[in-house]
Amino acid sequence: MRAFTFSNYKGPLREADVAEPIVGDHDVLVQVQAAGVNQLDEKIRIGEFKQILPYKLPLTLGHDVAGTVLRVGAAVRGFRPGDEVYARPRDHRIGTFAERIAIDEADAAPKPSSISMEQAGSLPLVALTAWQALVEIGNVQRGQKVLIHAGAGGVGSIAIQLAKHLGAEVATTASAANEAFVRELGADHLVDYRSEDFEQRLAGYDFVLDSLGGENLEKSLRILRPGGIAVGISGPPTPEFARSAGLNPVLRLAIAGLSGKVRKQAKRLGVNYRFLFMRASGEQLREISELVDGGALRPVVGRIFQFAEAVQALESLKAGGIRGKVVISNP
Repeated sequence: MRAFTFSNYKGPLREADVAEPIVGDHDVLVQVQAAGVNQLDEKIRIGEFKQILPYKLPLTLGHDVAGTVLRVGAAVRGFRPGDEVYARPRDHRIGTFAERIAIDEADAAPKPSSISMEQAGSLPLVALTAWQALVEIGNVQRGQKVLIHAGAGGVGSIAIQLAKHLGAEVATTASAANEAFVRELGADHLVDYRSEDFEQRLAGYDFVLDSLGGENLEKSLRILRPGGIAVGISGPPTPEFARSAGLNPVLRLAIAGLSGKVRKQAKRLGVNYRFLFMRASGEQLREISELVDGGALRPVVGRIFQFAEAVQALESLKAGGIRGKVVISNP
């Protein structure tokens, strides 16, 4: 089976012939027709998460999939061959840059009927990230003030729409060239990150979704109202995350050190910082499908590469400037 793998951290992504997926009792075997490309794929390739998410190499990359069920395991009750599905396969079972993948049925959901395979393949990771940040952690309510950083990107373009659906007043950071685009998504306020400092313009916010980390995260804490929440998806990880991930005591101690400065700043300001490493959830994808088919969310696909161009698709993330998601198509 054709797939795109890497054999060493920081080594190149290459096409390879790999074994067919093993289909367990609770798995669905999916013909991959579209696979979203995420920054997480590149971060895993360069070894950024090898301590908290150790993978056996060589590894097939890919965290998003949309396609057709070919076969189901003996205990599967929710899907049949021929069903069109989409999913973010759980950690340690990724590998959507391939012709086929076996996915736990709990991670999959019926594909939204109103969109294409490529659009569906762009959604799972970014939509689940937005959902878990805004709904689960933030409990964003109507009338609250929400800041979404990098609003023209993959996560940001979905998070703006979801925040607006929840009834929030939405600000975002993006370039002036993307102003019409992010306002169409639902943003009420734009801060041009190239010429403006969002900390000087915004104050009293209830929630921030930060995808950049570092100084950007520290500034984000300072624009929150007392009791507000900043969710970081680029880090630093927190002791709470380390416990939930079941990491060993040495790693827990190291992670506590990494996030110590930010957590102290948050405590001093009377606000909250949470690190989110999104998880797979077919149940949440079903709710997201309803929002898509109901018109509340629309996927944003900035560029489509063919399956044979998977290496170029991953490399395109480095150049930036793409609205929404990059998708690999294999119809």
